[in-house]
Formats: sequence, C-alpha cells, structure tokens
Amino acid sequence: MEIISDILYWISTGLLVPVIIILILLFIRSLLLIGSFFGQYLAIHKSASQVRKALTGVTRENVDAVIERLPKKSDMLVNRYIKAIIEAKDEPAEIQRLLAEYEIEADKDLTTSKMLAKLGPMMGLMGTLIPMGPALAGLASGDIDSMARNMQVAFATTVTGLVAAAIGYVTQQIKQRWYLQDITNLEYLYEILKK
Repeated sequence: MEIISDILYWISTGLLVPVIIILILLFIRSLLLIGSFFGQYLAIHKSASQVRKALTGVTRENVDAVIERLPKKSDMLVNRYIKAIIEAKDEPAEIQRLLAEYEIEADKDLTTSKMLAKLGPMMGLMGTLIPMGPALAGLASGDIDSMARNMQVAFATTVTGLVAAAIGYVTQQIKQRWYLQDITNLEYLYEILKK
C-alpha cells in the first residue's frame, strides 16, 4: 500500500510544474481575450444599430437595398452572412446551410471563452491541492519555511485560475448574447425571403 501511495505522490508532485505552466498560459490567453473582446465590443456597438435599421421594414421586393444600408467598413460576421443570404435569396437550402455555418463560426469564436471558464478552475484547484501535501508534511515536521512556500504556491494558483475563469465566463456570456441577436436577425431575414 505504501508503494501505491508513493507512486501517487510522485505523480501529483510531478504534475505541479505543468499545471503552473498551463495556468500561466491560461492567464496570458485571458489577457489577450480581453483585448480582442474590447475591439469586438467597439465594432458591435457601432454597427449593431445600423444592422437593425437596415433590416427594419425590409420586404422580399426591397431586400437588395439592405446591402447598401449595412455598415460599409464593418467586417462583422453577421454582415457577411446577411449579404450571403440575400445573394442566395431564391435557394432556401443554401440559406439554411448559411445559418448553420454562422452558428458554427459563432461557436468557434466562443471556444476560447468556454475553455478559460472550464479549465481555469480545474487547473487552479489542481495547483492548490498538489502543494498542500508537501505543505502539510512541512507542518508535521516543523519546517515552516517549506509550508509557507507551498501555501503561497497553492493560493497563487487558485487566484490565477479563478481570474482566467472569470474573464472567460464574462466574455462567453456577453458574446453569446451578441450571437443570439445576430442569429435572430439572420432568421428574420430568412423568414422575409421565404414569403
């Protein structure tokens, strides 16, 4: 039984460095996500009302005018799909494919946020529990320096994992709302074209 315990201890201790490296990478990725999210927020804030206005009062007869009313300089995903749907207005199967493709691309954009929201707490918890064993062993043997060092690692990994997860969760929730609004606009356009 002691051999099995030793093997498990070596495995968990050996995982500490990879877990810390993964946590550092997740934290860096979350900072990059904040930057890209802010840029995306500015673009959506500018063009969302223009997209709404472009789709207001649209009928099958005047649907081509929507393209002229869309923001010209915007490279938003929804603008590309509105144009593609209007170009395929007489092909319902192609429009259905475009709607499904849009959902796939939107989900692809959410991947980083979802990954941070799920992996951050997992890695943070692993980074907390792994050094707790040596910290408790240090406490039992009276080595307070070792215990303090291990506790510092445990708390730092927890905080790092939670910060990365919080950034991932918040950006995921907001982006999902944006994409839900976009898919609503695209489905509205499709219903107009079906008539």
